[in-house]
Amino acid sequence: MKKYVSVVVLIVIVAISIIFWWRYYFVFGEGVKAGNLNFFVKKGYIFKTYEGRLIQTGFKTPVPGALQSNEFEFSVTNDSIASILERCSGKAVELRYKEYLHPITWRGMSNYVVFEILSIDGSSAKKSLPLSYK
Repeated sequence: MKKYVSVVVLIVIVAISIIFWWRYYFVFGEGVKAGNLNFFVKKGYIFKTYEGRLIQTGFKTPVPGALQSNEFEFSVTNDSIASILERCSGKAVELRYKEYLHPITWRGMSNYVVFEILSIDGSSAKKSLPLSYK
């Protein structure tokens, strides 16, 4: 009976671990977004995380006849990328990001986590600084 219980407990622990990984660490997709950096802040009650918003050109309308700007809210986990983005408010930036299924409080409040800056104001960021973090 003890062997049966230990096998069931092991299976439950493995299943919970797989579900946790799938929900919070599985990279659903990667992409690039470009636009004007509206704001970039460090905030949080216990876990201080970097959060930003990118305003993209164009308008999307979920309701016909209405106007709504395209906003891309993201988190940053790398301090060197965060220090560069803090100085780029209002500038046109191009960012590479990973999309997760759900946010984790210590990684940020968004499903989108930026890990590389491709360009700032049209100039390539890779020429001046190594900004990628994987």
